[in-house]
Amino acid sequence: MSRWNTFWNTFWNQASAFLFLCCLCLGVAVLAGSASALFLWALDWATRTREAHPALIWGLPLAGGAVGWVYLKWGQSVEAGNNLLIDEMHDPRRLVPLRMAPLILVSTVVSHLFGASVGREGTAIQMGGSLADQLSRFFKLPAATRRLVLMAGVSAGFAAVFGTPLAGAVFALEVLAGPTHRMRWWALPGCLLAAFAAEHVGSGWGVQHTVYAAGALPPLSAWMLACVALAGGVFGLTGRLFALSAHAVTARIQQWIVVAPWRPVIGGALITALVVWGQADRYIGLGIPVIVQAFEQPLAPWDFAAKGVMTVLSLGFGFKGGEVTPLFYIGATLGNALAPVLDQPLGLMAALGFVAVFAGATNTPLACTLMAMELFGWSIGAFAFVACGVSYFFSGHTAIYKAQRHVRRAWLRPGLRNRPSGPPGPS
Repeated sequence: MSRWNTFWNTFWNQASAFLFLCCLCLGVAVLAGSASALFLWALDWATRTREAHPALIWGLPLAGGAVGWVYLKWGQSVEAGNNLLIDEMHDPRRLVPLRMAPLILVSTVVSHLFGASVGREGTAIQMGGSLADQLSRFFKLPAATRRLVLMAGVSAGFAAVFGTPLAGAVFALEVLAGPTHRMRWWALPGCLLAAFAAEHVGSGWGVQHTVYAAGALPPLSAWMLACVALAGGVFGLTGRLFALSAHAVTARIQQWIVVAPWRPVIGGALITALVVWGQADRYIGLGIPVIVQAFEQPLAPWDFAAKGVMTVLSLGFGFKGGEVTPLFYIGATLGNALAPVLDQPLGLMAALGFVAVFAGATNTPLACTLMAMELFGWSIGAFAFVACGVSYFFSGHTAIYKAQRHVRRAWLRPGLRNRPSGPPGPS
């Protein structure tokens, strides 16, 4: 009888813990999915308003200065953004402040309203992580369980914004692992649950995602894969150049302009001059229309470089937002430019560039391969796997996220084999 009682108590405790973790992940999905829906609605409003009133670009310096001042007064604890979340997922120490969510939402919308070249993934991930961590505060979760909740928040935010739950779930694992680091596969079920639920929550709020058409795919052949691998190398080098440029420009500007609010003021004036007198309005905001065109018609071969310059300047001078959608723009237009050079289909090369530049800049080839299949169809999987893998190799493990850990493989450093990487438990 005692054995039966022991078995039943153990089973009940394990089942209760599993159900509790599932409820936590679903709670994270509701919070992140709803916040992302609100953010996408506000972002759509900001984009339409800016396009209807081009003169708003003149307000970019003032708007940037206002956001910089707000972050100086109330946002210094969360200014690290995605890097703060990655650090906390690695070593949970202190709760992510709730203020991160409203600050990054409003500041990103302001950036897009007045014409900065930034993305949206950083905002969704930061909102998801910040809101998820409030559950850790409420339930007083141990460090290991809190790590899972943060990873679920990142997955949910990514999935809700891009409509790619599989990629969102793996992205949280892969971006935390970084180059040559061990993946925490035990967190995958919770991340999958949060990602799929958040995507459904966003759909329930009426969120609609842009449809990209890669077109008919050619049959697999050795020559075809060789061309894809060659393009993947170019995509990886481009992702590496973007990450290095963003870090270098940001560091140099912080060194030159000591007072933080003045950075977006000066940068906003420079970007305004480029848009007004340099006819660079094509390279501000998300650039979704240009990305769609990259799948359908030949574009100017310098579009990817111009977008890269505008994005590096916007982020370097302190405008808030993400890097991923600009990386999609850079990749799709670069693939568009490479298609005639390699004599390959325009839609296919744009699709591969779309995900492979992102893979190289973030060290997430698996997530980007899954994203390609979710966005363009499962038949593109083999092409995407080669392009993203080669891009990851050629990027040299350089990433836009400084908080990613760079360590050698376990067989080169035996001590790593004993590092804890198991599922949540008491701490």
